Amino acid sequence: MKFETSAPAFHFVAGQRPLLISMPHVGTHLPDCVRHRLTEEAITTPDTDWHLERLYEFAGALGVSLLVATHSRYVIDLNRPPDGSSLYPGQSVTGLCPVDTFSGAPLYLRPADQPDQQEVAQRRHSLWEPYHAQIATELARLKTEHGMAALWDAHSIRSQVPRFFAGRLPDLNLGTADGASCDPRLAATLLDIGQKTQGYTAVLNGRFKGGHITRHFGAPSQGIHAIQLEMAQSVYMEEDYPFEYRPLLAARIQPHLRRMLEATLNFVESFEAS
Repeated sequence: MKFETSAPAFHFVAGQRPLLISMPHVGTHLPDCVRHRLTEEAITTPDTDWHLERLYEFAGALGVSLLVATHSRYVIDLNRPPDGSSLYPGQSVTGLCPVDTFSGAPLYLRPADQPDQQEVAQRRHSLWEPYHAQIATELARLKTEHGMAALWDAHSIRSQVPRFFAGRLPDLNLGTADGASCDPRLAATLLDIGQKTQGYTAVLNGRFKGGHITRHFGAPSQGIHAIQLEMAQSVYMEEDYPFEYRPLLAARIQPHLRRMLEATLNFVESFEAS
């Protein structure tokens, strides 16, 4: 089936400081050519990184750039390699164009409704490529203007997803590709903030080490530091349908989240000033 969409691949706001926040999984748009083939559960897009724009609403005051995906990860997962290869070999994962939910339920009404290779290529061309091109363009701009740049890949997930990990996920899951995508001093600073945040748990390069975006764009030796933060959704929202935002819960974690972003900016800008 031919893939067509009238919606833009992303929304982008350019900032003045050397940090880009990427939100590849917040989109909920399902083009008609995909929607009519999906199950009722899939149409509710339960595996969305819900409400991250609202949670990070202070980003504008920090003067950073913001890149927000529009389409559901069920259409295409912008944080997977373009060839769909696994980021965690030997572990259960979802693909570039997923065919099931995090709970293992089928997305499509019939196996014949799943996208074929031609449709996957069309989705990649229409959505994945523009999103990644925008990241590359913005990081290049920030590095040219400031001498160094940082990429913060913002995510969230239900606190318990047995398919991917046993037990309950830590609240704040920082990933730097086992140290390959970010200066270890910055990573240590961020982990310290997380671990000293009372009432929350934090880990670095645990179950989540950063997806394709972090691993591909992070190049500390070239002055680009990439960090992924995967937050447990229980920290700021209801994890069950209709996935409501909980402002009082969110207000507790937002100052600490802001401290992490400010620490990232301070790290990058200290090199700019030296």
